[in-house]
Amino acid sequence: MSEKTFHLSPRAKLALVWRFLRGCVWLFLGGLVCACLDTACHAVTPQIIRVTVDSILGTEPQTFLPQSVLAALRADPARALWWAAGAVLAAAALRGVFGFAQRCLFAMGNERFIKSMRDALFDHIQHLSFAWHTAHATGDLIQRCTSDVQVVQDFVCRQLVTVVRTVFLIVLYLVLMFRMDVPLTLVAIAFIPVSGLASGLFYRGIASRFKAADEAEGALTTAAQENLTGVRVVRAFGRERFEVEHFNAKNDFFSQLWIRLGGLLSVYWASGTLLTCLQVMVIILVGTVRAVHGAITLGDFLAFVAYNESLAWPVRMLGRVLSDMSKAGVSMDRVGYILHAPREEEAPGAAPHPADGDIVFDHVSFGYGDGPEVLRDVSFTIPAGSTFAVLGGTGSGKSTLVHLLDRLYDLPPGGGRITVGGVPVEQFTRADLRRQVGLCLQEPFLFSRTIRENIAATRPDAPLAEIRRVCAIACVDEAVSEFPAGYDTLVGERGVTLSGGQKQRVAIARMLLQDAPVMIFDDSLSAVDAETDAAIRAALKANLGARTVILISHRVTTLMQADKILVLDGGRVADIGTHAELISRPGIYKQIYDIQMNSEDRLLLEQPGPKGGAA
Repeated sequence: MSEKTFHLSPRAKLALVWRFLRGCVWLFLGGLVCACLDTACHAVTPQIIRVTVDSILGTEPQTFLPQSVLAALRADPARALWWAAGAVLAAAALRGVFGFAQRCLFAMGNERFIKSMRDALFDHIQHLSFAWHTAHATGDLIQRCTSDVQVVQDFVCRQLVTVVRTVFLIVLYLVLMFRMDVPLTLVAIAFIPVSGLASGLFYRGIASRFKAADEAEGALTTAAQENLTGVRVVRAFGRERFEVEHFNAKNDFFSQLWIRLGGLLSVYWASGTLLTCLQVMVIILVGTVRAVHGAITLGDFLAFVAYNESLAWPVRMLGRVLSDMSKAGVSMDRVGYILHAPREEEAPGAAPHPADGDIVFDHVSFGYGDGPEVLRDVSFTIPAGSTFAVLGGTGSGKSTLVHLLDRLYDLPPGGGRITVGGVPVEQFTRADLRRQVGLCLQEPFLFSRTIRENIAATRPDAPLAEIRRVCAIACVDEAVSEFPAGYDTLVGERGVTLSGGQKQRVAIARMLLQDAPVMIFDDSLSAVDAETDAAIRAALKANLGARTVILISHRVTTLMQADKILVLDGGRVADIGTHAELISRPGIYKQIYDIQMNSEDRLLLEQPGPKGGAA
C-alpha cells in the first residue's frame, strides 16, 4: 500500500472518528446539552433589554409578564432597572454554571478520545512487520502519533462541537430575529451563504498545501530525531555545521510553506472581517430606517443588533472549521495509513511447536521489496544441538538467513521453505517462535532504562542472581559491578553510557536470560577484543548445553570450533564443512583464514584451555 495513493473516503473517516468516540460519546452529548443551554441563556439578555426598553420604560404591550407586575415596574422605573440588571446577572450566572459543566465534560471526553487513539496507534505499530518499520522513518511516525493525532483530536473534540453549537445558535437567533422583524432578518440571512460559499471554495483549494506542510513537518521531525540519535557520530566527525545547515534547509522549507499558508489565511480572515463589518453596517442602516419609520421598536432594534453581532462571529467560525477540516482530513489520512497497514498475521492453523529439532533451509530465495535477490537457492541443515557458523562478505545474506528464521521477514511464494523440527516456520505462532529463537544482533539496542531492566527485558521476573549469572557468562558482570549504581545504573539513550563492547555483552546477557533452545549470535562479538571474544565463547560452550547455536561473524577464530561452517558468496552457498575440511581445500574460507591468522590469533589458539571455546 503506497502512501501517495492512500486516501480515506469520507465514510471511512467518519468510521475512524466513531471508533475512538464510542467510549466517550455520552460525555460529548452532555457537554453539547450544556453548551446549548449556555447559548440559550446568552440569548435571554437581549430579550431582557428589549422588554425593559419597550414595555417597562416604554408603552409597548407585553404578553408574558402579568399586567400587575408590568404596572408595578412601570410605576417605579428605577426599581425596574434594578430588576432588569438582576435578571441579566442571573442569566450570566446560569451561563457560568453551564459553561463550567460543558468544559468539564468536554475535557474528560477530549482526553478519553485522544488516549484511545494513541493507545490504538501504539498497539497497531507494535504488530506491524519489521519490513514495514524499515520502510518508514521514525521521526515521521512520531509526528503522526503526536501532531497528527492532536490535529484530529482538536477538530473532532473542539471544532465539531463548535459546529453543533453554532448551528443551534444560528437557528435559535434566527427564530428570535424573525419574530422581531422579518425583512431585517432576511437582510441578515443574505450574508450567511456568501460567507459560507467563500469559505468552502477557499479551503477546498488549500487542502493540498496543508498536506505538504504536514509532510514537511514529518521530515523536519525525522531530521531532528536522527541528529539527536546520532549525536556521537556528529561530534566525532565534526559535522555540526553540516547538520545545522541540513536542519535549517528543512526548517526553512517548512517555514516557507506555513508563511504562504499564513498569507492565504490572512487574506481569508481579512476579507471575512470586511464582510462581517459590512453586514453589521447594513443591519444598522436598514434597522435605523425601519425604527425611524415605526416598523420596528427601539427595543427590538437594540436586541436585533445584539443578535446580529452575536451571529456574525459564529458564521465566520464555520469558515475556520472548514480550515481545520482540511487539516484534519490530511491528518486522518496520515493516521489512517498506519491503522490500515496490515498487521503481522498468523498462518491458518499456526500453533505453538517445540523448536528443538533440526533447522532446514530448503531452496530458499529472498529479496527485499523490489530489489534483487539477496539469497539465491540456499539449502543446508543445522542439526539440533549443534553449533553452526556462517561466514561471508558484506551483503552476502548472512543476517537475512536469521531474519527469515525468526520471521522478521516472511518468505515470498515460491521462495522455498524453512522448517524447525520438520514444521515450517509459518506454522509457528510468531510469539512462540521468537520466544524459542534468541537473537543477538551486531548493533544491539538498549532502552533508556537501568542495566538490570535492559537485561530482564526477556524475563521481567528474573531475580538479580540469575541476571548476574548470565552476565558472568557474557563477561560483563565485573564491568557492571564497577559502576557506582551497579545493575541499577541508568543506561543513556540507545546505550550511550556503555562502550560498544559492553553494549554487545549486555545484549548477549539479555538473550541468554531468555534461555531459548535456539540461540543466534549475529556478529554480536564484533566490538570486543579477540581475548574477550575467546573468553565469552569458552563460557558459552560451558553453559549452553545442548542448545542449537548459530554463529555469524567475520572472525575465523570465532567460527572455527563450530560443528559446521557455511560460507556464503553473493547470496549463494559457496562451501560448507568443518574448519579442517574448509582449510584443506582452496576457497573463500581458506583465503580469509590465511589473512586473519596473525600472530595474536595463533597465540590465542595455542593457549591451554578450551581454545576459544565454540558457542
